[in-house]
Amino acid sequence: MENNNKTEVIVIGAGPAGVSAAITLARAGKKVLLVDRSDNAGDKNIFGGCIYEHQTKDIFYNFKEEAPVERIVTEEKIIMLTDEESAEFTYKHPISNDNASYTVLRRKWDKWCVEQAVKEGVCFAPKTLVKELIYENGTVKGIKTQFEDYYANIVIVADGVNSLLAKQIGLRKRLENKNVTLNVKEVYRLPKQRLEDRFNLNENEGIAAKILGGPLKNMFAMGFLYTNKDTISIGYGASLDELIKHKIKPYDLMEKLKEHPSISKLLKDAEFIEYGAHMIPEGSLESIPKVYDNGVMIAGDAAGLVNNIHFEGTNLAMLSGKLAAETAVFALEKGDYSACVLSKYYKKLKNSIIIKDLHTHNNTIEFLKKHINTITSLYPELSCKFFSILSCADGMPKQQKYNKFFTETLKSGVIKKSIPIGIFAMEKCLKK
Repeated sequence: MENNNKTEVIVIGAGPAGVSAAITLARAGKKVLLVDRSDNAGDKNIFGGCIYEHQTKDIFYNFKEEAPVERIVTEEKIIMLTDEESAEFTYKHPISNDNASYTVLRRKWDKWCVEQAVKEGVCFAPKTLVKELIYENGTVKGIKTQFEDYYANIVIVADGVNSLLAKQIGLRKRLENKNVTLNVKEVYRLPKQRLEDRFNLNENEGIAAKILGGPLKNMFAMGFLYTNKDTISIGYGASLDELIKHKIKPYDLMEKLKEHPSISKLLKDAEFIEYGAHMIPEGSLESIPKVYDNGVMIAGDAAGLVNNIHFEGTNLAMLSGKLAAETAVFALEKGDYSACVLSKYYKKLKNSIIIKDLHTHNNTIEFLKKHINTITSLYPELSCKFFSILSCADGMPKQQKYNKFFTETLKSGVIKKSIPIGIFAMEKCLKK
């Protein structure tokens, strides 16, 4: 029985980290079993969201031609809201950008990714709930499912932010509310031509927007909006402790965001088709657990590998899955699955952009939290005030208006507050 249920590597979780690990192993000629609790990969996964070409093409060579991508992002926006007004800052880049990003919907995207894994020789087992890891004499030997036990030389755990399996063997502790962000998202259908007219887009072009202020003011929270082929994804991410502190329900905050005059018009006459909420790790060096032990490695969200400052999670998950798989290949060829050998995985992470970028932004989140009122309330308010002066002709002298604006700006202390924020960011980069 054990021989029938034994493989070289078991990967738990068919998200970006798990699929990337499985494909990398299969391409190296290794036998790999990929298990996921969902009926179809992506059913329980949500994100904003974008995938990034640089990392994606490293796993899926022809994804631009074959994958169910929605739109190539040609406009990045920051939308700053007051209670009634808004100011937008837009960066446009050419559609020929070789390091582009693409909007995708996880249900379609994850399903396609698993199909590619199967084509590469990965054995995929959906509807398989892993109850616990088989842990003997300090070594992970396999998995216990609702059906039967399966064994492997190495297990790669990529089961998401609240990884119960990593907790079982002591690699993870219970996450504190301050280290977890709740992402709430809704999807609205709008006919393709109307969507392109509304957002002034050409064929296949898309928008990725970040939203500050409005109902999210004075909170460590940021909204997002993405255009897909014939749908709009809108939502926000907020730290759990912020939601508790402000005593607001996630759904109520979502409703307030959609009711803002500048947001509601973007959703006008669109058909609501989906609601979802999903936790993600906040992403910091301190929150990364030990990512390996005897016979096991953890990747993606399960390992806390998210860069929330830049809205990067999927690409880091894919890279971590690949690095874990490369380490597994090395261990299999060596015939040694000990923590000493698998520690090579963490060394790979340290030499990658994952740990380097998290090191660059170490403590940035805590720093920004101290200035959150300035960023999400004062900046949007001053931006809107400035543009209202610039565009208004009401018979009042402009000099008088500008004097009042700059006097109020100086009194607010925004310049003094902005300087340390900028210096802090520059220092963190220059030290690298």
